[in-house]
Amino acid sequence: MKYIILLGDGMADRPIAELGGKTCLQAAKTPNLDQLASLGQVGMVHTVPDGYPPGSDVANLTVLGYDPRKYYSGRSPLEAASIGVELGPDDVAFRCNLVSLKVSGGKASASGTRRRAIMEDFSAGHISTEDARQLIEEIDAKLGSNRIRFYPGVSYRHLMVWKGGKDKIECTPPHDIQDKDVTDYLPRGEGDETIIELMEASYDILTAHPVNKSRGESGKRQANSIWLWGQGRRPSMPTFKEKYGLEGAIISAVDLAKGIGIYAGFEVITVPGVTGWIDTNYVGKAEHALWALKTKDLVYLHVEAPDEAGHTGDLKNKIKAIEDFDEFIVGNIIHGMKQFDEYRILALPDHPTPLEIRTHSSDPVPFVIYDNRTERQGEAVSFDERIAYRKDALIIKEGHRLMDHFLKK
Repeated sequence: MKYIILLGDGMADRPIAELGGKTCLQAAKTPNLDQLASLGQVGMVHTVPDGYPPGSDVANLTVLGYDPRKYYSGRSPLEAASIGVELGPDDVAFRCNLVSLKVSGGKASASGTRRRAIMEDFSAGHISTEDARQLIEEIDAKLGSNRIRFYPGVSYRHLMVWKGGKDKIECTPPHDIQDKDVTDYLPRGEGDETIIELMEASYDILTAHPVNKSRGESGKRQANSIWLWGQGRRPSMPTFKEKYGLEGAIISAVDLAKGIGIYAGFEVITVPGVTGWIDTNYVGKAEHALWALKTKDLVYLHVEAPDEAGHTGDLKNKIKAIEDFDEFIVGNIIHGMKQFDEYRILALPDHPTPLEIRTHSSDPVPFVIYDNRTERQGEAVSFDERIAYRKDALIIKEGHRLMDHFLKK
């Protein structure tokens, strides 16, 4: 038996007036997801336990069968694993975004204490990894020390490690404050002065950097500040093979998903041209997943683009990302899986990223499990949030148990 999980990050949404009360999933053309839904078992799953932030870290752990109430210790330690940074017992890892701030008046200060600062773009215009690396290396050279180090990641997503640092700090994800004054969202708690000082100091360094001067001249947004959040310490969790007896692999453009895969003991498969945005190499992801299944029992294929569009409130690109996921990921996987005698496909979002709030919500998400040995015959079913109202829908309130259902013999 071969297993594959197709995850469209943030695909789920809420009804949108501009779409006549439909969600993005309802409005998008998704013939391949609909085909799976018509032939397989559909349902709704709660991927975020009560009391936990509805982040991709919590939700993807849940989808993989790990109860966040036991294994979640923060987002950034997972990303550190992907970047290749081994955390010590006293280390605290922080996500380090490169962001674009719109500032005005007074002496340079990204915090807004001496001048106002608006979060103009949490991704700095989806800055290229090449440009970002140069900026983070400069930040590490100027602000790094024997206690604080910065490590480059992919696009706008990077890492800061604070040896002997504090983790009881309230930090706000920058994608939650798009177009808002950052003053009310600065870190609060023990050690917040250190974090704020780093963020403020980064502004002068990055504004003067040749990469940003070049970006400004070419009409691109400048990555003129860092934003620190998502802190945590190294987690302890069993591998997927220890839990389920299966060998796995993961394919993703983002360090968070790859880091979860590393802690799960998965092989991380690198696909050329993946970006985490709508220009990612969808076909390459599908091809590499099918190739990996020749030697692995399970592949987790993660696509980030719908979530990114949700965070920016971009209706057009969110629908495009969903349709591309359906055509180039789901369609190619449906065709390619026919080379195996017995297989199952699980397709779902990890959480909603509603356009109206531009951030994640903890609402349940639709899923479909297709088994080529037990195709269901009946009426056509659309893969979208309306699955919640179907009498035959399987409702899974403890999301980590979805994996048990998917893998059952």
